[in-house]
Amino acid sequence: MSELTLTKIRLAHGRWEGRVSGPVSSAKPDIQVRHLDQLVDEVELTEGSNPGQWDIVITVPIWALSDGIQTFVVLDGRNDTKLGEFTLIAGDAAADNLRAEVDLLRAELDMLKRAFRRHCRDTSAPHGG
Repeated sequence: MSELTLTKIRLAHGRWEGRVSGPVSSAKPDIQVRHLDQLVDEVELTEGSNPGQWDIVITVPIWALSDGIQTFVVLDGRNDTKLGEFTLIAGDAAADNLRAEVDLLRAELDMLKRAFRRHCRDTSAPHGG
């Protein structure tokens, strides 16, 4: 188990940015990033503005950009504990995923329309008195 936590800040310009937090100490954490069990080399770790915090920047390697879903795993290198991950989706997989999401939204919208119409019909019926 790791004493470190990882918080995402953003993904922009091919760089994933986050913050690693842990106990206040002078030791810089050993952070590793893996994609398809290959070590990602371009990982920058600098001291943050508060004790026990480090800013992390992971440059997404060009060799990892391809069709499909690409997952990067961030590890505490001292004990191989997973701190987090981030995923990139590109190409055909992205299009298929988007189509599936739109189909699901359409189905949910149809269900809501039916329920709303039923509600309107039931509430507008004359009440016996």
